[in-house]
Amino acid sequence: MEKSREDNVYVIENADFKSNADGLINGNVIGISKNVQTARKRTCILAEELGHYHTTVGNITCQSAAPARKQELRARVWAYNELIGLHGIINSYQYGCRSLHDTADYLEVTEEFLLEALQYYKSKYGIYTTLDNYVIYFEPSLGVFELV
Repeated sequence: MEKSREDNVYVIENADFKSNADGLINGNVIGISKNVQTARKRTCILAEELGHYHTTVGNITCQSAAPARKQELRARVWAYNELIGLHGIINSYQYGCRSLHDTADYLEVTEEFLLEALQYYKSKYGIYTTLDNYVIYFEPSLGVFELV
């Protein structure tokens, strides 16, 4: 919510959509469906809609066209980097998180959102990547190791 205020984006919570969408954006107004029950899921949806605010051009509600799907992915990646990022993974390790559940709790995201982000990072970086004297493994499961 703080990021939306910084960006002058108005958020309507508990919106009543005619579609099955969890979140929608129109200009600088984001609506989050009344059907979204948990705060963490609302956070993930809000981040993705803010990603659309920052990265999307035009109406992409119809996902049958490739350019619309690319813009959808771009908004999701923005959300992954905003809520998780490689630094977030390292910070969760430094905090003592050793499971996906603990990591999602620490980052205040859903486990599903975290798993999707890790799958994206694996597709981008491969099996592992290094950052700031840490190695982050994405396969066979998430692992973080400090280089000494």
